[in-house]
Amino acid sequence: MMRFASLGSGSAGNALVVEAKQTRLLIDCGFSLREATRRLARLGLEPAQLTAVLVTHEHSDHVSGVFKFAARHHLKIYITHGTLEAVQRVQSTPTPDINIIDSHSKSEINDIVVEAYPVPHDAREPVQFTFGDGNLKLGVLTDTGMTTPLIESVLSCCQALVLECNHDMDLLMKGSYPWPLKQRINSRYGHLSNVAAASLLANLDNSKLQHIIAAHLSEKNNTSQLARKALSVALNTTENWVGVADQKTGFTWRQIV
Repeated sequence: MMRFASLGSGSAGNALVVEAKQTRLLIDCGFSLREATRRLARLGLEPAQLTAVLVTHEHSDHVSGVFKFAARHHLKIYITHGTLEAVQRVQSTPTPDINIIDSHSKSEINDIVVEAYPVPHDAREPVQFTFGDGNLKLGVLTDTGMTTPLIESVLSCCQALVLECNHDMDLLMKGSYPWPLKQRINSRYGHLSNVAAASLLANLDNSKLQHIIAAHLSEKNNTSQLARKALSVALNTTENWVGVADQKTGFTWRQIV
């Protein structure tokens, strides 16, 4: 059995917890020490119960709290070399326990097998992850501008998926963002739209899928209803079956068996 939950998802801060047996991994931490601790408590966890922190990339909504949180609670950090260099340019990194990982690597962190894989995003060496216990697999994909054959291969046959649905194209283009920002978001190194996420999902082997969560929704350029509709059509299921990770509460524990 594995389970996973989100502390919050969106441009104001991201963090995800994955648990198998006694191993609990925190993926990213875009929140302050106090806020991250408060959100963990909402899930029935204390920082001392965490095993390690994994970092996807250096953007502040994913990494702003990572190093202070890890230093305070004596946690290992797993991070690519490029991401670490990018972070060190803009903030201090007060922890000696840093483990450099390759963007095409598998690591065993106690009870969880972690596979890192590269994604197209406007960051130095961005990765996303899958998590397994030998039988079950959770796939996580946010902060990518497009899909690739590698992404689709890695995310096929998962029991659970957390998948970026950043924006609705019409809302983005008609919205108040300046044109350069709209171009960045919609670029090959930006973020997945609802349509792009649904197209990616439709290309996967979803025969084992127990959970699908739409994540990293823009508060200005998307709605949970639009994201649910897009993914439900791709899976030929009801909209209610599609979960959504929001900014304020993330989502509570989901169990895969």
